[in-house]
Amino acid sequence: MTMAQPAAQKSANTVRSRRGDDPALGKVIAGRYRLESRIGEGGMGIVYRARHVLIDRVVAVKLIRPDLRGETHLRAWMLREARAANRVDHAHIIDIHDIGETDEGELYLVMEYLVGTPLSSELARGPLPLARGVDVLEQMGAALTRAHDLGVVHRDLKSDNILLTQRGGRKDFVKILDFGLAALAHDPRLAPKGAVFGTPEYMSPEQARGEQAGPHSDLYALGVLFFEMLTGQLPFRASDRDTLLEMQRTAQAPRPSSVRKDCHPVAERIVLKLLEKDPRRRYRDGHHLLEELKALQRSLPSTSWEKEGTSGDTTQQAPPPPPPPKTPGVPEWGTRAGLFARMVSRAYPAANAPEEVSQAINTLWEVSAKGNALEGEVASLTRKLEALERRGRALRAEIGRKVEELAQEESRVLREASAYGEEEEAARRELAQAQQSAQDKVAQANQAERNGSGSRAIYEQAGAASAMVDAQRQWLKTRESRRLAREATAADLRRQIEELRAQLARYAEALEEDLTSGREKVAVRSREGLKFEKAFLDSSQALTRHLKGRPECRDLMAELLAMSGAEAEANSLSPSPARPAEGV
Repeated sequence: MTMAQPAAQKSANTVRSRRGDDPALGKVIAGRYRLESRIGEGGMGIVYRARHVLIDRVVAVKLIRPDLRGETHLRAWMLREARAANRVDHAHIIDIHDIGETDEGELYLVMEYLVGTPLSSELARGPLPLARGVDVLEQMGAALTRAHDLGVVHRDLKSDNILLTQRGGRKDFVKILDFGLAALAHDPRLAPKGAVFGTPEYMSPEQARGEQAGPHSDLYALGVLFFEMLTGQLPFRASDRDTLLEMQRTAQAPRPSSVRKDCHPVAERIVLKLLEKDPRRRYRDGHHLLEELKALQRSLPSTSWEKEGTSGDTTQQAPPPPPPPKTPGVPEWGTRAGLFARMVSRAYPAANAPEEVSQAINTLWEVSAKGNALEGEVASLTRKLEALERRGRALRAEIGRKVEELAQEESRVLREASAYGEEEEAARRELAQAQQSAQDKVAQANQAERNGSGSRAIYEQAGAASAMVDAQRQWLKTRESRRLAREATAADLRRQIEELRAQLARYAEALEEDLTSGREKVAVRSREGLKFEKAFLDSSQALTRHLKGRPECRDLMAELLAMSGAEAEANSLSPSPARPAEGV
């Protein structure tokens, strides 16, 4: 919680005017998150950096765009975003801490505050080294594969929605943002019939036709992203949306080697398979893609991509962005109250201060003490909530890993079943040919016998042809039985997967009830803290007006105003590289 003096307010307003006036800045969401700066806007949402009013916790808050508040299906999508992303719970997908609706009916999402560089900014500088591009794609593929295993489709994957951060000393730690268009697979109830959603440059052919997007649509978008990382440009470009959509529907994808001659042949094959127009010709699923990506990674030299850079000069790499600014909170109230008390003592050494001044000082000390006690209580409640969230995430991650293991095995078994199915079809064709050949040979033998011209060779040919039919029939039966066995195994794996998904859904609902109860307790106490803050601000401003003209208080007043002015500036400015999820 930050005190703001008139001078501080003036500084904040000056900075705000430079950034564009936004009436939401300074607003408190859900009784506890104050919007500090606007840091992103997308198709459905506006994203702000926010800070808890009582404890020092920085988050990103996404509000549905004001002009879309009446669109009930978009509101439902935004609610689905948080539930879908939270259910997946993967390290490479942005964390959603809270979701709800304000007293004014605004939907909001509270997300982790991420500092990093969008993939789009990296691609604007040119293609990525192959090892780096494969590493980024593998992380994206792992996150989306987990999402697909749990029935979640992103539907609007693009370079702006991929943030490259640093975590645990690892460079290029991928975070996928903006599950704003995510929908549970096979549940089209939220989307208007025939609606075309997404970004045209990354849209799959089936999406461009207005069809329901599925996991294969995300794989197509990965193909576009990989093409970009390999070549530095998009596979399809046009000056208008309709032309671009038509190209996505019908135009053959260019070969990356037509843009960059030294493109790795295996990487090119992966791109072209991802960009197949027919979803059935793409990879069966993310597990299939990851197998080939990991094989490609193992085949590449161990040279670090940081040394492999396209220009050979890594000095151009931008330094890590600064962390979000720190602003003083409730603990500072005591310091400020002390400064005011010293000023009053100087102004009224005989302890004959006017009643309103004495009352203001008493209010500062009182709300400072209450505020600090309340901060401790909220911090304790928040720790309990965070512990509950951690347990929930751990269990969701455990179930997710089990589903992933089963789905990976299902993917392998289904590919085997498909291969046996292809052999079965070939065996059927060969059996038909063998049967026709046997009929012809037997007919020839019968005709020769009737004509009295039969010979041992003719009869042997007829017998061999009949034996070949039996052999082909047995081969067909073997292929069919193996296919059926694989399909039965896959069906059993799918049953286990569905049971785990149902278990995850039940647990997620129960956990959300507990979290909602805890969040409400925090919100109630935080709203009480806002009342203390207002009382502190009112008393502080009254004392400032009364004391700022007194020469004996000038140095202390300057110290107070300097402190407040620095805070106002910190609250109004946001580090430009900091990017939470931006395009809902």
